[in-house]
Amino acid sequence: MASMIEVQRLMVAFDDRRAVDGVTFAVAPGEAYGIVGESGSGKSTILRALSGLNRQWSGRMVIDGSVQSPRRTVDFHRRLQMVFQDPYASLHPRQTVDRALSEPLRIHGIGDKQRRIARVLAEVGLGSEHRFRYPHQLSGGQRQRVAIARALILEPRILLLDEPTSALDVSVQAEILNLLQRLRREHALTFILVSHNLAVVAHLCERIAVMNAGRFVEELDRRALAAHRAREPYTVQLLEASVGYDRSAAERLVAFD
Repeated sequence: MASMIEVQRLMVAFDDRRAVDGVTFAVAPGEAYGIVGESGSGKSTILRALSGLNRQWSGRMVIDGSVQSPRRTVDFHRRLQMVFQDPYASLHPRQTVDRALSEPLRIHGIGDKQRRIARVLAEVGLGSEHRFRYPHQLSGGQRQRVAIARALILEPRILLLDEPTSALDVSVQAEILNLLQRLRREHALTFILVSHNLAVVAHLCERIAVMNAGRFVEELDRRALAAHRAREPYTVQLLEASVGYDRSAAERLVAFD
């Protein structure tokens, strides 16, 4: 089966620093693939290159059967959408939920607005009473549901998820992760999820790449991660630190070049 996403030797540099340094990976159709690492490791930079938000990259990128150049087509953006970390920052404070969901349809020339908006709100667990509210009238979890609805309304095949629960209360995180899991199953979506939180990635993803200083240091499946069967010292340190706050483990967490 051909990969939905195939990346070879991806390189992204800012000034003299390589934020992403020769990363190679592939994601199968319908798979959820996780990239985990500390802040600054380069994981969000990969998503920005995949989505077309960052055009300054080199390497080879094949998405949904098409070789990608730095400049993307309108059709590409219909097939691939991104959900960002902070749902309040990603929604315009002066636009209602209706406006936020209508805008992608207008840009892509898609009609049947009323039915599509009602359907996608129901899919993310929001009622019609939320449609004409502003972001400040919604809770953090509701705002992230709107952000997910905005990504879904174009009926993409791929969702890129950039720390989608890190700005939410712990009590709401599981709800959003379960929602994403259900949506992936119902819509046969392919996910790439980046996070610093191993528990979040393990909840959603079948395979996980561990990233440090711009490079992938190890790839594990969910079973190996749960059993703490890591080979690389950096991955072992991340696993130790994820069990709970341990001052000695945190102090030992160092970058490996």
